[in-house]
Amino acid sequence: MAEHESLEFGKADFVLLDNVSMEEFMANLKLRFEKGRIYTYIGEVVVSVNPYRAMNIYGRDTVEQYKGRELYERPPHLFAIADAAYKAMKRRNKDTCIVISGESGAGKTEASKYIMQYIAAITNPNQRAEVERVKNMLLKSNCVLEAFGNAKTNRNDNSSRFGKYMDINFDFKGDPIGGHISNYLLEKVKMHFICFFFLFFLYLLTQLLRGAPDSLLRSLHIQKDPAAYNYIKVGGHIKVGLINPLRHKHLAKYASVADAMKVIGFTGDEIQTVYKILAAILHLGNLTFGVDGDVTLIENTKLVSVLRELLSTKEENVEKALLYRTVATGRDVIEKQHTEQEASYGRDALAKAMYERLFCWIVGRINDIIEVKNYDARVHGKNTVIGVLDIYGFEIFQNNSFEQFCINYCNEKLQQLFIQLVLKQEQEEYQREGIPWKHIDYFNNQIIVDLVEQQHKGIFSVLDEACMNVGKVTDEVFLQGLNGKLAKHAHYTSRKLSPTDKNLEFDRDFRIRHYAGDVVYSVVGFIDKNKDTLFQDFKRLLYNSSNTVLKAMWPEGKLSITEVTKRPLTAATLFKNSMISLVENLACKEPYYVRCIKPNDVKSPLLFEIERCRHQVEYLGLLENVRVRRAGFAYRQTYPRFLQRYKMISEFTWPNHDLPSDREAVKKLMQGCGFDHDAAYGKTKVFIRTPRTLFSLEEQRAEMVQRIVLFLQKVWRGTIARMRYRRMRAALVILQAYRRYKVKSYIREVNRRFKNVRSMKDYGRHVKWPTPPKVLRNFLFVCLDVFPSRWWAWTLIKGLSPEETLQVRAKVACLEALKGQRADLGLQRAWEGNYLVSRGKRDSPDTAASFTLVSSELQRKDKFMRVLFSSNVRKINRFHKAEDRAVLITDRHLYKMDPLKQYKPMKSIPLYNVTGLSVSPGKDQLVVFHTKDSRDLVVCLQGMVPANESRIGELEIAFFSIYWRCSALSVTQVIFCSYNYRCL
Repeated sequence: MAEHESLEFGKADFVLLDNVSMEEFMANLKLRFEKGRIYTYIGEVVVSVNPYRAMNIYGRDTVEQYKGRELYERPPHLFAIADAAYKAMKRRNKDTCIVISGESGAGKTEASKYIMQYIAAITNPNQRAEVERVKNMLLKSNCVLEAFGNAKTNRNDNSSRFGKYMDINFDFKGDPIGGHISNYLLEKVKMHFICFFFLFFLYLLTQLLRGAPDSLLRSLHIQKDPAAYNYIKVGGHIKVGLINPLRHKHLAKYASVADAMKVIGFTGDEIQTVYKILAAILHLGNLTFGVDGDVTLIENTKLVSVLRELLSTKEENVEKALLYRTVATGRDVIEKQHTEQEASYGRDALAKAMYERLFCWIVGRINDIIEVKNYDARVHGKNTVIGVLDIYGFEIFQNNSFEQFCINYCNEKLQQLFIQLVLKQEQEEYQREGIPWKHIDYFNNQIIVDLVEQQHKGIFSVLDEACMNVGKVTDEVFLQGLNGKLAKHAHYTSRKLSPTDKNLEFDRDFRIRHYAGDVVYSVVGFIDKNKDTLFQDFKRLLYNSSNTVLKAMWPEGKLSITEVTKRPLTAATLFKNSMISLVENLACKEPYYVRCIKPNDVKSPLLFEIERCRHQVEYLGLLENVRVRRAGFAYRQTYPRFLQRYKMISEFTWPNHDLPSDREAVKKLMQGCGFDHDAAYGKTKVFIRTPRTLFSLEEQRAEMVQRIVLFLQKVWRGTIARMRYRRMRAALVILQAYRRYKVKSYIREVNRRFKNVRSMKDYGRHVKWPTPPKVLRNFLFVCLDVFPSRWWAWTLIKGLSPEETLQVRAKVACLEALKGQRADLGLQRAWEGNYLVSRGKRDSPDTAASFTLVSSELQRKDKFMRVLFSSNVRKINRFHKAEDRAVLITDRHLYKMDPLKQYKPMKSIPLYNVTGLSVSPGKDQLVVFHTKDSRDLVVCLQGMVPANESRIGELEIAFFSIYWRCSALSVTQVIFCSYNYRCL
């Protein structure tokens, strides 16, 4: 069942028509054609209407849409029927065939090519070289056979003048491994008419040889002017309508044919022989005969030499075969000279026979190359087959000849098989499923088949009898024989049997009432075309050729003149036997059908001629096929497939059912929809009686699908959002883990580097900090602030005594307060402050005791609390005179003393009178004490040991302490500066 297209394109399957009638059938066919839908189903039959234009529906993307799909899953297409045949062959290991039928110009050849291309496209997924080679040869064989067996006619640009059946062999994996081609009835018509179709290829040869090397032209003795050859012109001029298009369109085609022959495996000698035979046929057409008295002569004897060269034989033998006929009467051999008319007849018969033998040889040569070789079923598995039959169609002309009679008989034979197989398939399916079968009346054309092929009574038998009669037998005698034996047959008549029928000519015409309609045939030429009219002399001539390829085409030429042989089978008998064999071959395969329809005779892509198409529908039996298919039930499908398509309609089956079987689930679904009365339930399939039920199911399905799609969109969008969230969350977790990893790695590295800093001499001051990750940059600044600045300093000072700690703090405060104003502050040594006591004991023990007594006396007198600073100095007066002195600074006074007089105080200045302190930045330790009365004291600090030690820092710190008491310093400065007072 095809996928249900929109009703604007009509019904995709004719089985779904509301009323099975010719009017509805044609209306649906016309609608689909006008909408560009050239394919329609009748169950498993494809009806194809020639679109007369290129359509983009055969590309690789279309192949993928139909690959592995069931028929009903996609819109109707050739690919669907090809895939169904391939699946049946591969899955069920069963031979199948695709029968393509229709009249000339309906698109049968193109359909067969598309089917071959599809099979080639879906096979060999592993790209095995040997399989690719076989596929390529099978496709190229079409090109070669078309070139030699098809022709451009007024009715068709690529008309097949022969019937072709190709078997494609597949291995157990479903890959093509070879094939075989059978051809039927290559059309041989009168040589003196332009409709000698196969010679169009010869004209193509002459056109293409214009670009060939001169050596090749000379070897074939062909001129570049096609008008020089009688066989491809009429009345002295080229038939423009049929020939001229070859100049443009078919140049590329010829190149592809030459390439195809090489790809298939034709050798260079074989291709050269083909050219020679074609050239010889062209030259034969130019042979003319004359009469000299009673003697018949060849007028253009130069052509005899050309034919001798092309046919690789002797010149005298060629001339003798053309002018004489050898007749054996008992033991005597007589050479009978031809009349001019007989010579012309023999020449044309030879040309036709040479082309026919060439075509048959090409088919045989292709078969030799592509047939399966060395295939052992026990090793390689069963060899399965898909057959493709492209056969000429039933046609009615003004003057229907012997060939058309054979063609129409072939179509009757195939139509009989078609109806029988379709009817048989339907009956078998109903029986298999246990559904009662309703008898269908149909036209059984077996009576027409018997009329043609029945032993002793059929038309072929009468024709053969007439050909075997001794004496002069004419076509009129043959017609009399038909009238005598078939006078009472319901489907045969002639003018003698129907004297009042003026559509028939006396002694010429007879009429057969075919399945597709009445056809009048002219008996003119029946006898000659049925007999083997080629003289034995020509057969011996070509058999004796030194060209082995040409020799092999004429094996019967080896018989001697006097050798008695059986009368050869007639053309009618050969064709009848081939048709019987073909039908037997098709009957043992599972058939699939493509029925091709020609919409008009003017090759228009827009015109649809109702009456013409109606006639084709009738003779193809399409309406009868619909009736057979609709025998009780319009639609049937397996339970799983039916549920897969419609299960969303019922709550009992969506999304999955819990019933005992799919059959019960389908029953429940149909009951829920109210269609149980219109359905029957087989063993594996459900049968629906009317199309309306199916359309109602489709409408409900379409409505539910829309809701399901919205639901799925909602669920999927939520799923996508959750997936996106999970991805973001995962990324965040990964990022966090990575950051933790980087932080931990950094801290581990810091721990590794600074693990033993306590035992290092500089406590790790030389250790370089690792580069931190971005997140730890602030952490690094904190760490650098803690270590080495704080931890390292704390480590250095933690072992100091309280007095040393205070001194360190004082030094730090001094360094911070002076902010680099002095280079030497005495920071590298211990600060003693009261140098006249501590240093005096070592430098001058005598004076140290004196200073101690004096300072104690001053303390009692002035009530100061602590000595802040004392030191020997050099005093500079205003006259620039220097004298040794000493200074003592307490928390109340500044004393100037004379060290030479046991440190006798010389001057006492209260500290509140000291307004400031100035020191020099150099190493001279010059100090100026500024006072309110402007009597500044200028001294240079000095010590006994070492001579250059600096005491400025201690002095400044002392004064800082003094000024803090006078609110001259900030609290912060005092905290770090005062070490003599325990301000902390």
